[in-house]
Amino acid sequence: MIDTQQVVLLCKEHGFALVGVTDARKSKWSSEFQQWLEAEKHGEMQWLANNVDLRIDPTAFVPEATSVICVADRYAADDDPPLPARHGKIARYARGGDYHKVMKKRLHKVCNALRDLDGNSLYRGCVDTAPLFEREFAAAAGLGAIGKNTLLIDQSVGSWLMLGAIVTTASLESTSHNVAVDPCGTCTRCIDACPTDAITPWSVDASACISYLTIEHRSEIDPKYHKAMGQWIFGCDICQEVCPHNQLTEKTISAEVHSDYESKGSSLDLLEVLHWTEEDRRKAFQGSAMKRAKLDMMQRNAAIAASNYLSHNDDEALRQKITSWKS
Repeated sequence: MIDTQQVVLLCKEHGFALVGVTDARKSKWSSEFQQWLEAEKHGEMQWLANNVDLRIDPTAFVPEATSVICVADRYAADDDPPLPARHGKIARYARGGDYHKVMKKRLHKVCNALRDLDGNSLYRGCVDTAPLFEREFAAAAGLGAIGKNTLLIDQSVGSWLMLGAIVTTASLESTSHNVAVDPCGTCTRCIDACPTDAITPWSVDASACISYLTIEHRSEIDPKYHKAMGQWIFGCDICQEVCPHNQLTEKTISAEVHSDYESKGSSLDLLEVLHWTEEDRRKAFQGSAMKRAKLDMMQRNAAIAASNYLSHNDDEALRQKITSWKS
């Protein structure tokens, strides 16, 4: 038998910044999720509409599950560096190592250690590729609270967090005492700042979100969003950048950022991306979560960002490339 204190210590030993435990219960947002899908706010992400039963109930994912161990890594802290001329911006979570691999490797080690302590229970580690509402469970476990932009916010260090979980049949005491319900109050900064108006309180229309458009949307992007996309070519951080919980304070600056997420670069030269071959893309994205975006998607994003850049700057080489790329 193991207890929650052992689990927390073990996860901390493997470098997770936040750890909590909650019950493996059916999502309280299942009906809202179904309505969100019916409104087609998931865009082209058909995988979200698949296996809905697994997503809303961890006992369908892991039969006889009783607990969910929730963990978080912190991946950013400082102000964004100035964007170089002719560059497109990358969301902070994708600037370092691929969080899927970074987290999954350590989660598997934790699972193995837990099996050694308790061989009678099942342990299944997962990151966001598994059908699990990890944000809801993380909030229930006391790791933070869901903000109006739908992201998990720890009121001490903000929302620059990667989430992972271990679904288990072990019966563990919950850590969800005194869970914060609303970290936002009357604040609407994320809603006001979103360039595509994708955010309404505690809901995001993914089909209008710049992160979705640049990473998950495979076909052409509706021209009505082009100007609003600005210089973003992979993801978007705007709703997090304006969040009061992410502003620089002694506490947020001192909170540890996992070393595997150290930035390898916050932007890419748009002209270079437009000249990329598939081999260039593979080399640039080796070990990065950015490999999810295919070559045609990255060049589509770069072309939109380049057009926005050229509306305020003169760059003849970039202009010529855009002209030839569109023809």
